[in-house]
Amino acid sequence: MRYYLIAVMGAFLLGACQGKKKEQASAIAMKSDTMYTCSMHPQVMQDRPGKCPICGMRLIPVKMGMEQEGMVVLSDQQVRLGGIRVDTVGVGAVGDQMVLSGTVAVDETHSAAVSARIGGRIEKLYFKAAGEYLHKGDKLYDLYSEELNNAKQEYLLALDRVENLEGGLVDLKQLAAAARSKLLLWGISEGQVAELARTRQAGNVTSFYSPASGYISTIVSHEGDYLSPGTVLVRLADLSDVWVEAQVYTSQLSALDQNGKTVVRFPDLPGKEFPARIGLVNPEVDPAGRTNLVRVELANAGGLLRPGMAAEVTVTGREQHSLTLPVEAVLHNPRGNVVWVASGHNHFRPVMVSLGQEADGRVAIRAGLKRGDVVVTQGAYLVNSEYAFKHGQDAMAGMKM
Repeated sequence: MRYYLIAVMGAFLLGACQGKKKEQASAIAMKSDTMYTCSMHPQVMQDRPGKCPICGMRLIPVKMGMEQEGMVVLSDQQVRLGGIRVDTVGVGAVGDQMVLSGTVAVDETHSAAVSARIGGRIEKLYFKAAGEYLHKGDKLYDLYSEELNNAKQEYLLALDRVENLEGGLVDLKQLAAAARSKLLLWGISEGQVAELARTRQAGNVTSFYSPASGYISTIVSHEGDYLSPGTVLVRLADLSDVWVEAQVYTSQLSALDQNGKTVVRFPDLPGKEFPARIGLVNPEVDPAGRTNLVRVELANAGGLLRPGMAAEVTVTGREQHSLTLPVEAVLHNPRGNVVWVASGHNHFRPVMVSLGQEADGRVAIRAGLKRGDVVVTQGAYLVNSEYAFKHGQDAMAGMKM
């Protein structure tokens, strides 16, 4: 019995010693700030040197203390294979740039409506298709009008009386001048009045000529229609200047520089761009899309632009000098914007930043960085992915701007 008790006590003491040694080894391991991992397989982590069980490469040391402080440490091979590049933050000029989608429209300030000045029936219409170009002075239509025919006869009678001196000469000349003015007021040209005085032939129909030039956008009246004074025959669009109408979200309106440099490009005209200016920002908000209409004015040199064409409007605001970075250096997510700042050889830490204007591939940094900081400008996604893999969380978790 005594020997049995001695054996039990010995086993107990031996187990206690072994447990104590394990605790000491664990404590030593916890105190160590170095772990070993594979540059190709970062999921491999052990507390002593060796080779990767997956690819056989020699494991590299990683300072765990730096990882715990919110940093990620990469090997030289990871930096090289990932194409990671860094650059020093400096001051540059950035102009705010906004790109809007739009559509070419007729410049209504250059459009015209040709209307009748006297009532009658259209006997013949010389332009019958929308899209035809009407020059100023082109014969547009022939009109039969009893009232106009009577006025022509009155003018011819007044001329005859002047020539025959039937009554006071001054009164007769005034009567002829009044009849002539009535014809001109009703749209008869000076040449037609002179021809009427020369031939003394009034005719049953009278030709009318276009007072303006432009493409026919709408034909309102047709042959056989009876016109009243003021009735529109055709609507004309002068496309020497056009509008591009675009929509901007109300939330973006404050960022739109109405006096900024404006350039319009067209998918149907590759390689061409047209300088323009913002003529109007409609103050009325479209309740359906919460947008405002932006009207851009531009010259249509060569007549290349047609109403209905798709357009891309780029508005660049005034340049501002501030800290700048390449756009690809900034990572975006619902929590905000983050960049990776170098803190020693292959050591990187996440920093939340506030962004400003963006143009030409660069973005202004309002807050979060200072001049001289070294930032990852290429490969930021790889650094961010490595952090998430090793720490099991997003680099921006718990960060505040």
